[in-house]
Amino acid sequence: MQKFGAPWPLLQFAIEAKSRADEGKLRIVLSRLADEDSCFQVKWDEESGQTIIAAMGEVELDSIIDRVRREFNLAVNVGAPQVAYRETITRSHQQDYTHKKLLAGTGQFARVKIMFEPNAHNPDLVFASRIAGGAIPNEYMAGVEQGLRSIQSQGPFAGFPMIGVKATLVDGAWHETDSSALAFEVAGRACFREAAPHLGVQLLEPIMRVEVVTPADYAGSITGELKSRRGRIGDQETRDSAVVINAMVPLVNMFKLEDTLRSRSNGQARLSVSYAAYAPVPLPNDGDPPPAAAAFA
Repeated sequence: MQKFGAPWPLLQFAIEAKSRADEGKLRIVLSRLADEDSCFQVKWDEESGQTIIAAMGEVELDSIIDRVRREFNLAVNVGAPQVAYRETITRSHQQDYTHKKLLAGTGQFARVKIMFEPNAHNPDLVFASRIAGGAIPNEYMAGVEQGLRSIQSQGPFAGFPMIGVKATLVDGAWHETDSSALAFEVAGRACFREAAPHLGVQLLEPIMRVEVVTPADYAGSITGELKSRRGRIGDQETRDSAVVINAMVPLVNMFKLEDTLRSRSNGQARLSVSYAAYAPVPLPNDGDPPPAAAAFA
């Protein structure tokens, strides 16, 4: 099974050594494997104490875990897989925000007016300015951008990173003694928080393009399995003596699909998978509750 074309790792697991004595060795092994494969990532969450491994898909992560256990002889516990959900906005809105505080006799002042707009599913924040003639110093505008980028890492819907956002600074004001880049950074973050309820924030999930090649006798059973996983069946064609089934399936419902299809086809079905796109997660009243999990960056 093959996966490619995703903008970032789509799956992650928490992993830990069963023995405390092996924790250091596990870190060394995972770092070495990450050096060998640029699509495999390792991060250590200091707050939770967890070690997180991330890759493009289930097969890649299973391969890594198998190497850790067999090649390096390490006993490990592995958590449930987590999908790389994202958040985006669906409506435009202009927000005016003024940050004004007095701390220990020192003032903080920054005013920003920002237009927020959907920007397809562009993975990076697009920041622009319509302020001409140096009305706001460049370092203060950089502070606004920094504030916006910092809040994009945890969206307002469920805490997942945001994509598809364009933010344009259309107006602002500063004070000669009370303004600073930090004050404008704070204003940028707060401006987005106030705008968020007006932006139609939407949760997105990765969708995979699936192709199954199977003997015709098993086509009906396999089609039923894909539909049960929220798969949308596309074209079907005959190739020699086999049937080729094309479908779009949410990644969250792809786990152990290859094993299931082999079981349903007496080991004869072949599965190919690639990343297709991000799409809105169905609302709870559509039969699919949104995920409740921490952000996967």
